[in-house]
This record gives sequence, C-alpha cells and structure tokens, in this order.
Amino acid sequence: MNNSFWDSTLGRFRLVAIVEGISYLILLGIAMPLKYFAELPEAVKYTGWIHGVLFVLYIALLLKVWIQYRWSFGKVVLAFIASLLPFGTFVLDSKLKKEQQAANA
Repeated sequence: MNNSFWDSTLGRFRLVAIVEGISYLILLGIAMPLKYFAELPEAVKYTGWIHGVLFVLYIALLLKVWIQYRWSFGKVVLAFIASLLPFGTFVLDSKLKKEQQAANA
C-alpha cells in the first residue's frame, strides 16, 4: 500500500496544503499580532514571504493534480478557496486523504 506523502502527486499536494495551511495560521495568528501589537513588522515580512512561496507551490501542484487526476473545474475552485480560508486546507486534506486511499487500494 502506498502511504507516503511523496509517493504520488496527490500526496505531495496534500503535504504542501497542510504546510501552507500552517503557515497561513502562523501569519494570521502570530505574525500579524506581533506586527500590530508589538511593533515587529519583520514577523509579517518573513512569515509572509514563506507563506507566499508555499502558496505558489500549492497552486502549481493544484494545477498538476487537476490535470493528472482529471478533477472537475468545481473541485479545483473549491481547493483554491480552501487555501484562502483559515483551516480550509485541513478540511480539504481530510477529503483528499480518502481519495488517495481509494486510488492506492
């Protein structure tokens, strides 16, 4: 059975989605308050840069998954929206985990 994140494009997408979601929560929950309440704009500068790189990687892998797994346009739009919502990528991952397990069975 294929359980590793790295064994498939979908697995890599799931991993990037989780890391991107974590970076988004850090940006919103830690870096932004540090910027505005502790006058530490560097927190947003560096966290935002990391999150931006992860977001671009998320979109690139989303496009690859769309083509490789022949996802519908609606599913791709929902995956994109999930990246914009706090905790959205975690909800998406629970659904993708089932899809990946079914594909590997």
